Amino acid sequence: MIIVLSPEREAMQEAYWINELLASGLNCFHIRKYWLSDEAMHGYVSQIDEDYRNRLVLHSHYNLAEEFGVVRLHFREESRLNKEYVNFQGKYILSTSTHSIEEFNTLGNEWTYAFLSPVFPSISKQGYGAEHNILADLKRRTNKNVQLIGLGGIDENNIDIVLKSGANGIAMLGNIWQSSNPLRAFLNCKNKFLNQLQNQNYVE
Repeated sequence: MIIVLSPEREAMQEAYWINELLASGLNCFHIRKYWLSDEAMHGYVSQIDEDYRNRLVLHSHYNLAEEFGVVRLHFREESRLNKEYVNFQGKYILSTSTHSIEEFNTLGNEWTYAFLSPVFPSISKQGYGAEHNILADLKRRTNKNVQLIGLGGIDENNIDIVLKSGANGIAMLGNIWQSSNPLRAFLNCKNKFLNQLQNQNYVE
């Protein structure tokens, strides 16, 4: 699974690139725009082709999910610990974020997948993960019921390392949105990802 997260600041032609990424085989696009009003978020999602909305994942504004046919919701660590996801169980595909292998290993079957970060020093958040990252901890994974998605500093040059370490998929942000051509950056990563899976004789 390959996931791209929305940029933290508005990107040039953002909606155009989102549609291009999804048209080119992106598995899921995570919309992390907590600060937008309901009206602004409504306008944002409206720009994404209806055919792709079942691959969108809302990190907030869950009240808009049904209207747009969004079937995937993401809950931050704090929201998960506060059980804010309970009313959405059974109705949506749920994902969450974790920041240690111990935390990931405790997740229950209500979660389809979870981010584990930072795998490498972050591209979008300077300094984050520079002193400590969780790559070496992946070997201590015991939870096989939840897909582990590596996040943080991932690009085409290190995808193979993440997958060889035991991750089921990757999530990217800075590598995509800091590129002059987000689609090209994604396709380069997609090719490396698929090649690595083929080498491992891995079936998603």
